[in-house]
Amino acid sequence: MEAGGRGEALIREAREGDIPLILELIRALADYEHLLDRVEATEEGLRRCLFQEHFAEALIAEWEGAPAGFALFFHTFSTFVGKPGIYIEDIFVKPEFRGRGLGKALFVRIGGIAAERGCGRLEWACLNWNEPAIRFYRSRGGAALDEWTTFRMSGEGLARLGEGHG
Repeated sequence: MEAGGRGEALIREAREGDIPLILELIRALADYEHLLDRVEATEEGLRRCLFQEHFAEALIAEWEGAPAGFALFFHTFSTFVGKPGIYIEDIFVKPEFRGRGLGKALFVRIGGIAAERGCGRLEWACLNWNEPAIRFYRSRGGAALDEWTTFRMSGEGLARLGEGHG
């Protein structure tokens, strides 16, 4: 795939040998989002979740053979639509490769996967301060769901709930 006509881009499915690269890109994304101290992911955990238990899938973006970014996504299900969906957990392109169409190419590829699989929805979250990403998503037809509040439970709270302490 050509992206922008200025070089050669490739979007491919991640392979198990990409685990160290995926973790490196996750850390780079977290650093960009000022959340590096929250990264708990390990190579072993990613290997299990991506390639053994298949909880999620990843794509790798390369620019002229160099790793440039990634996307990670997984299936959801909408009871209202009655179809599966895809949730994009992350799309990230290294700063030195931005402006070459790689983020768009990753996004479009996931959209194509959703269409091929008969999904009814494609969803993702974006940090409120990330104006370039918000403009990008809106320009492609994405709509912010302002009427919804995202909740999260993790760590000790999740462990307690799992033990029946609700």
